[in-house]
Amino acid sequence: QLQLVESGGGLVQPGGSLRLSCSASGFTFHRYAIGWFRQAPGKEREGVSCISRSGGSTNYADSVKGRFTISRDNAKNTVYLQMNSLKPEDTAVYYCAASLFENVCPRDGMDYWGKGTLVTVSS
Repeated sequence: QLQLVESGGGLVQPGGSLRLSCSASGFTFHRYAIGWFRQAPGKEREGVSCISRSGGSTNYADSVKGRFTISRDNAKNTVYLQMNSLKPEDTAVYYCAASLFENVCPRDGMDYWGKGTLVTVSS
């Protein structure tokens, strides 16, 4: 019943854009901070971005700052990740996850995880 579902991944050329969506159901969405994480083959899962319960605070990894934008629409139980100026090193499976913290998204302390969506940046 508790579920997060990512969508929007795919193949894009370097310099292109994608928008990922994370749709939530089965829990009180607005009580959770939501984070985006990514994992490339052979690498640890890393935090990409985090948005607070209300959407008033956001954080980004240095590697994506200025290129990615996280947002949420609590009325739609959905979080978005707009990804611009994509680079080959952005290639990974992207996951969204929910935390009962108000405004932080600790990788090892998230309560719910989606199954991921693959983003491939290649020419």
